[in-house]
Amino acid sequence: MAAALDTNVILRFLLQDDPMQSAAATRLIQQAKDTGEALHVPVSVALELEWVLRSRFKLGKPALLQTFAALLQTLELEFEAEGALEWALSEFENSSADFSDCIHAALAWQAGRQPLWTFDKAASALQGAKLLL
Repeated sequence: MAAALDTNVILRFLLQDDPMQSAAATRLIQQAKDTGEALHVPVSVALELEWVLRSRFKLGKPALLQTFAALLQTLELEFEAEGALEWALSEFENSSADFSDCIHAALAWQAGRQPLWTFDKAASALQGAKLLL
């Protein structure tokens, strides 16, 4: 299959809130499961997914962490920079930093480019980040 998913497909799969789109998303993911070929999820989609679930659907941190943990365990999905995403989720769980800042720090770590300089005090408390000023 060698395909990737957009945020809206994952949302329809998770929320099952639109009969046609949810069914199509479920079929696509089931097809990936049946063929043993994982669907690629870009880091940008993970960022947008967290933002939509938090801002539009009002999921709190525990529900967000649970959702991402379940998605990461799904063999039909292959996340870009999965190790960095897992590290970011751990930092997100144990800090007051935004998920996006955790992703930024994790990707900088993965690239071997630390520290991540920031003006954000919460983000500067992340492992590998430093406050500028």
